[in-house]
Amino acid sequence: MMGLNKLEQDLKRDLQGVASDLKWSAVELLRIAERLSLAGNEADAQAVLKMCTVFHDGEDKLAKYAAEVRDGMIARAMALR
Repeated sequence: MMGLNKLEQDLKRDLQGVASDLKWSAVELLRIAERLSLAGNEADAQAVLKMCTVFHDGEDKLAKYAAEVRDGMIARAMALR
């Protein structure tokens, strides 16, 4: 297997970065959901928890895409402008 070119390295790093941002956001949203629940606002707490699920799913997808870039299954030939 050939190494990644600069564009593919950038793509992998960007995917991992966004996945990390989603993970951090989900953690913060969990804290907000806990506060909402403690304040008696269970409906909003549940809505925020659903958002966390969406973020976690997105994080997983991006991590898989980054692994596919690493494994040469996804290639990037042109830089975005």
